[in-house]
Amino acid sequence: MPTAPCRTHHKTRNKREDIMKTKVILLGAGKIGDAILNLLSHSGDYRLTVADRDRQRLAHVQAMRFPGVSAVQADIADGSAVASLVDGHEVVLSATPYFLTPLIAGAAKKAGAHYFDLTEDVQSTRIVKQLAEDADTAFVPQCGLAPGFISIVANDVAGRFDTLRDVTMRVGALPTFPSNALKYNLTWSTDGLINEYCNPCEAIVDGSLREVSPLEEVEHFSLDGIDYEAFNTSGGLGTLCESLAGRVRNLNYKTVRYPGHRDIVKVLVRDLQLGLLERRPILKEVLETAIPITRQDVVLVFASVCGMREGRLEQETYAKKIYSQQVNGHLLSAIQITTAAGICTMLDLVMQGRLPRRGLIRQEQARLQDFLDNRFGRFYAA
Repeated sequence: MPTAPCRTHHKTRNKREDIMKTKVILLGAGKIGDAILNLLSHSGDYRLTVADRDRQRLAHVQAMRFPGVSAVQADIADGSAVASLVDGHEVVLSATPYFLTPLIAGAAKKAGAHYFDLTEDVQSTRIVKQLAEDADTAFVPQCGLAPGFISIVANDVAGRFDTLRDVTMRVGALPTFPSNALKYNLTWSTDGLINEYCNPCEAIVDGSLREVSPLEEVEHFSLDGIDYEAFNTSGGLGTLCESLAGRVRNLNYKTVRYPGHRDIVKVLVRDLQLGLLERRPILKEVLETAIPITRQDVVLVFASVCGMREGRLEQETYAKKIYSQQVNGHLLSAIQITTAAGICTMLDLVMQGRLPRRGLIRQEQARLQDFLDNRFGRFYAA
């Protein structure tokens, strides 16, 4: 039996298959970056490079032994470095703090690459929208959980009504076993968390787009016998205000926490005479020093729509809980899974032609069933 020719043919085939894979660069090797690499590297369809300036993070990535992933140390806050990194890649994924979004999105456009990010920051997203206006590739911001998947859910449920009255969206990433006064553990970007708690929020109230204050309009509800509170936070609506403008009377987004959390945060951010609202690096240091990280968490997704259907006033609700779990041999927190699944699914849908491949792509353009049927989106369907 001719063994040598078979080995040569096998090597040639593997090389050809490797060339055919989509070349993707991921900027940011943090907690969410880990999960993105986990999902994409095991899919077999993407050639991945991850870049970060933190040597320890990159060493951690290499220790995880994700198949086919190359790691590069670089200053991803440096424009020329980012331009060099992005060049030659078909897709750019940003899992970096929100303030790097304009730089990375601009580099992606210049390189002619598709662009995806996770930002919740309203101002950064406006810049991405501007870049997308005459782009030849897809620009898909806000691909995480909220903003992200929650907009896909809310838009899908809203589409089943003849006319809309109220659309409410509630999302929480919570410790499964709360054990401190805040009843909270850090599960994702501290910069993003502070942004949500401190920046103005969008809402549609009585048919008009308005700016409402974060940490206000507290409400209480129970789900599966557990008590929760919800309050205004910034960025969770994504582009849904624009998409539903003129069609809905009231649209709002609130973050879910265990009761009592909001009052303590409000004291820290607003009531103490420390100026922490304007001194966010100090607030970040306080939170990261005092509050431990956990992988034992639960993500709660809740969207409710009220409107007219077949001549009757009806209400329909979508509710889901996702827990931490083992994925490809690694324990991922619920917020890692849901956020990474969001951006990976949107990447798949664009590359498969289920979403447009140029210009601005809003999260709510994705069909919920397409999302849930996807190999990454299935984590929301389980």
